[in-house]
Amino acid sequence: MKLAPSLLAADFGNLRAEAKQVEPVAAYFHIDVMDGHFVSNLTIGPLVVNSLRRGLSRPFDIHLMIDHPLTYAPRFDVCPDDFISFHLEAKDDPKKVIGVIREAGAKVGIALRPATPLERVFPYLSIVDLVLVMSVEPGFGGQIFMPESIKRLRSLYREVGERPVLIAVDGGITTENIRLVSEAGAGLVVVGSAIFGEANRLAAVRALNEAAK
Repeated sequence: MKLAPSLLAADFGNLRAEAKQVEPVAAYFHIDVMDGHFVSNLTIGPLVVNSLRRGLSRPFDIHLMIDHPLTYAPRFDVCPDDFISFHLEAKDDPKKVIGVIREAGAKVGIALRPATPLERVFPYLSIVDLVLVMSVEPGFGGQIFMPESIKRLRSLYREVGERPVLIAVDGGITTENIRLVSEAGAGLVVVGSAIFGEANRLAAVRALNEAAK
């Protein structure tokens, strides 16, 4: 299991410094891009994300909560180890978005809202690198984990089988449930408030890793 600290929960006025605090224990930096349309919140875009990269060594897990990923995905400066994930519920054709992300040089992820039938992602499992299961409604940090997400993770894990697809989970992850999502098949766990809501971020990550064992 790998941890991706979610910068949505960090201090937006000090993002790079916040990221540096947890960089030694982060597998990825999870960055939520929201457009105020797909979700009601509005966060940051390519300009800020591309600037944030300077001085950081961990790959980015860029989560596009936007209506038109086809337009904006190519605007991010990416490395081969980066993920760009878009929502299956977005307005653009998924296969076209997958192609654009590949052309940009990143790995491809598809994200699902909690209410979206899991079966809708099955046709894409052979052409993506990651599936992100949202365990809260996308748009805001600090929400409570939806227990039904465990069943969705297990079902997805069975369907993925031997395919080289990383299963990720995002939303409401704490020391109380991180072991459950890991055992259900999540290989990448996105954690926001349970890290950046603590004064000692490294100790928080250690506690999460210990709880996952």
